[in-house]
Amino acid sequence: MKQTGEIVIYQSGQDAPTIQVLLENDTLWLDQYQISELFGTDRTSIVRHIRNIYKTSELDEKATCAKITQVQQEGERTVKRLIKIYNLDLIISVGYRVNSKQGTAFRIWANKIIKDHLVKGYTINEKRLLELQKTIKLVNRTIQSLGSDDQTKGIFEVLSEFSTALDILDDYDHQRLGLSDTPIQATFRISYKEAKHAVDELKKRFGGSSLFGNEKDQSFRGSISAIDQTFDGKELYRSLEEKAAHLLYFVVKNHSFSDGNKRIAAWLFIWYLEKNKSLYYPDGTKRISESTLVALTLLIAESKPEEKEMMINVIVNLINRT
Repeated sequence: MKQTGEIVIYQSGQDAPTIQVLLENDTLWLDQYQISELFGTDRTSIVRHIRNIYKTSELDEKATCAKITQVQQEGERTVKRLIKIYNLDLIISVGYRVNSKQGTAFRIWANKIIKDHLVKGYTINEKRLLELQKTIKLVNRTIQSLGSDDQTKGIFEVLSEFSTALDILDDYDHQRLGLSDTPIQATFRISYKEAKHAVDELKKRFGGSSLFGNEKDQSFRGSISAIDQTFDGKELYRSLEEKAAHLLYFVVKNHSFSDGNKRIAAWLFIWYLEKNKSLYYPDGTKRISESTLVALTLLIAESKPEEKEMMINVIVNLINRT
């Protein structure tokens, strides 16, 4: 068994030794040395009790025993050893033989730890499922509003990619995936002057219409200043993903221009990622495809205010998927 689970600490009393317990596959695991330390007896006795438990078929060895690789540094050598570990059922059976009081205390603690772990995992998955369901409702509402084949294709691409992002996050939470949880750090601080210049450049592409990019009020300036805003000396949006997502959302939703709000929002989103050297993956592929960007912009436009957090999460996950 590859050790990928969570390590929790058990201590029976204030002066008792602390024991590192492996939480894996909805049960707890200890090796022979840890079991002997847990019950305050020698390893030889523990080995004898384990043999008797398996010999009398009280428990099935395959179901209660696994092997993991233990890596130790011995001088200048790195030594790998395959050691046996035993689950909670076996640990409790041994406890009843050598120290029933300690065994009972450990069982009570272990059951609580496992229950808390299961409840936490269920809550996380339930929240993600609810978020995906909200996304599907918004997708359906947007498709009914638009009805364009190309736009519909892009929207379903968002839904598909977001579902994949949730699967990736679930794998990471359960340590089934070697995924870095380090967010991308923004290196470029956006300013109103530079953003306005980017809008003017886009305006030239659309023929220089007097309405396109014409600010109706101060809301665009507010959208830009919100990206790097701080609270209590700390940035409110601490990652590039969050900042880019909020930039796209704010510019779409604030309707700051007489014409071209969605096009300007999508353009600034790409421009901002490029300024932060994060528009492409290391292999040269785009983080966000053109059809996905169009779909995201339309989904934001159709979304309700209470769906803001869900939309931000969709964008963040799509930017940072691997």
